[in-house]
This record gives sequence, C-alpha cells and structure tokens, in this order.
Amino acid sequence: MNKNASPKAEKNPQASPEAPFTTFIQLDGTSPVPSQFRTPGTFTITRLQSPVGLPDRITKLSPVPALLVSISLKSLPSSRYQVWTADKLIATSIVHPFRSNVIDFDSQPRCWAGSAFDYVHYSIPRKGLDDIAEDLGLGRVSDYRLAVLEDDLVVAQITKSILPFLGRKDRLSVLALDQFSLVLGAHLLQQYGVQQKKSPRSNGGLAPWQKRRASELLHENMHGRIRLSDIARECGLSVSHFARSFKASFGASTHRWLIQHRVDHAKQLMSQTSMSLIDIAIQSGFNDQAAFTRTFHQVVGVSPGRWRRHYRTRQFSA
Repeated sequence: MNKNASPKAEKNPQASPEAPFTTFIQLDGTSPVPSQFRTPGTFTITRLQSPVGLPDRITKLSPVPALLVSISLKSLPSSRYQVWTADKLIATSIVHPFRSNVIDFDSQPRCWAGSAFDYVHYSIPRKGLDDIAEDLGLGRVSDYRLAVLEDDLVVAQITKSILPFLGRKDRLSVLALDQFSLVLGAHLLQQYGVQQKKSPRSNGGLAPWQKRRASELLHENMHGRIRLSDIARECGLSVSHFARSFKASFGASTHRWLIQHRVDHAKQLMSQTSMSLIDIAIQSGFNDQAAFTRTFHQVVGVSPGRWRRHYRTRQFSA
C-alpha cells in the first residue's frame, strides 16, 4: 500500500500485534512488526506467524483506502485475542481455524494476539474494488460491513488454495495472483459491500480478434510474467471484464489456461525432440524441473518421464 500504512507497534501490557504484508514473516516475542505496505493500489498477501505471540504490544494500522482481510490458520483463546476499530473494542470469542476478519483500514484497526498465531492477510485496494464493482454492474460501494471471526467459506477456500504458494514466489505467477485478487474482490463486494444494485452486464465472451490476441500474448509469456492488466489493455477491456470474458470463451481462467498450454507444449517437445526434461521444462515456461514434474503430474496423472516412455513405446509398437 503506502508508507502511511505501516503497522505501528505500541507498548501495552495487554496487547500484541496484528499483521503486515509481504509473503511469509515469522516473529518471536521481541520482533518488530515490519512495514510491508508499499504502493497504493497493490493487492498483497502475507502469511504472518509467531510461535509465542506478541503479548506486550498492540499493532495499529494507519488509514488507507483499502480493506484488510485476515484469516487465522490456528485456534487462539478468546482471552488472548482482541480487536479494536475506531477506538472501540469488538467483542470476540475463541478464534477457530479459517475464521475471517474483514476490516476497513479507514477504521484504524488495532489488534492484540497474546499467544502463538498463524494468519494470512490480504490487503485489497478500494480502487481495485471499485473497478470490479463497475464491471459487475454494481453501484459504487460506500462502505463495507465489519466482520470479525466470520465463518466465510469462500475466503477460507481461497486461502487454502493459495497457502502452498506463500513463501515460494517461483511457484506463483503474477497471472495467478491477479486471478486470486479478482475472485476475492468480487466476493467482498457482494458479501460485505453496501451499494446500490445496477443491471448486471452481459458477458458473451471475447471477440475473435480478442481471443487471438490474448492467446498470442499468453503463448509469448509462458513463464506467466505478464500481468492480466496488460492482456486486458491489449483487448480494450478492463481487467475484471476481460477475466470474465476470457473464461466464457476458453472455459478456464487465464492462469488455468496457461498451465494447460505449458503442459501441451511440453508434450509436443517430449514427443518430437530428444531434449532433456530440464530443457523442456524451461522451454515450456516452468522455473525448474521440479515445478514441471509437479504440475505435469497434477494435470496428466503421470510424471513427464513416464509419459515420454509410454509415448515412445506406443510409437515403436505402432
């Protein structure tokens, strides 16, 4: 987010911190909570852990135009957890795993966690939410409902899907991150936003030229280092409109389509060349052979080496 949004640790005999945002941060009882908000308008995800909690401190977050969504991955006794918004203490019970908080940064939230915790935090900019609302045919959101320890199955499922990627930047493409932000943003608008309904926009998919251009860009950037916004701009659409239209046209998100395209490209190289698997992995957009093997097995059901041997045996028999 921006420099104003950095968490400020305050000494308090009853208090402990809340969370900043990078990828994976582990704190002990004396660690300062680092500032991780960088650029206004940036969707960020962080996993924040502490084996002992931060019992002597409260973390205060300065107001910025964004929502904070936090989800606990482990239980926390009610006596060791407190949340304030707008200087008011919010009544809480025991923190169960995968219960969510949805809090507007403008309410100047503070939090205390007096024992071990493990949280995933999302920071979602208001500007991005407004853009998604416009594309969904919703009115501009004036406010968001406060939620503390909400049993939100959608946020829980999104978090379970993204957990394997946290702390492993090589395993999460920017396209995947963009896709997560759109899904989460649309859910927050519809579940927690206070807005006037408009007529939903129709979505008939991409025009033929848009399909061709999107396919070309994804093929040219098989490593996934192109942003969804770049492809949307080339197609003359907003990001969320493009994402919905792409899925309507191709039956999958850009991230899923790209994974399948990488696997298909790898199959072609394995069947038509004698290249090594590591070279095929790199040529097909994977960071290393391990990532290639893992993804190929998930999609195809067998390892690349086994698939290649089976293909060659079948060709030889024919």
